[in-house]
Amino acid sequence: MSIWTRISDALAALAKGEALSTVFDRLKSPPERSVGFTIAVIALGAKMAKADGQVTRDEVAAFREVFTIPRAEEANAARVFNLARQDVAGFDQYAAKIAGMFGAGDPVLVDLMEGLFHIAVADGDYHPHEDAFLREVARIFGVGDRCFRSILARHVPEAPPDPYDTLGVGHDAPMEEIRAAFRQAVRDCHPDRLLARGLPEEALRLAEQRLVAVNRAWEEIRAREAA
Repeated sequence: MSIWTRISDALAALAKGEALSTVFDRLKSPPERSVGFTIAVIALGAKMAKADGQVTRDEVAAFREVFTIPRAEEANAARVFNLARQDVAGFDQYAAKIAGMFGAGDPVLVDLMEGLFHIAVADGDYHPHEDAFLREVARIFGVGDRCFRSILARHVPEAPPDPYDTLGVGHDAPMEEIRAAFRQAVRDCHPDRLLARGLPEEALRLAEQRLVAVNRAWEEIRAREAA
């Protein structure tokens, strides 16, 4: 059964007039969590689109870079998007529902932040309203400032990357701690780990650029220490 068939089933289970935000109460564990993750990206993407006032073709294309939507399933994806836009619940209520589904600080929520950033900057502009939106979502998700800065630097050219932020360590951390953080970050990017966290296979692409950044950060820190 495809992810989109399961999404269709989840939407069909909504009672007449029930808000989309209530669907997360039914999606507690894999494989349902992969459905919840996909719905969350679409729904929060729809809410974020309202933050800068418009939905561009580039943003839609960016979503397609992460999730392959078969032509036969486009109507289901569009339905999720429209339900989220029409829902009177604010984005903060959506974010709180999702955080409750996975647990504050869960690595899946970091993956979700990656997807939202990918969509936000797809039109070549990082709008201040998008920044405020994403910072508040990160706060609700329990994603710390250091992790947020790392994601920001990967997606927004004007935000210079800090290799220590990328690995989640302090500037004064000993090399043993930095090496351990690097190895853990590489393991966290492994496809098997991502699938175990309840992500759909389509979302594995989100980890590819994170792994590139992790490797680059490690090499930069090693070069500084060797200098």
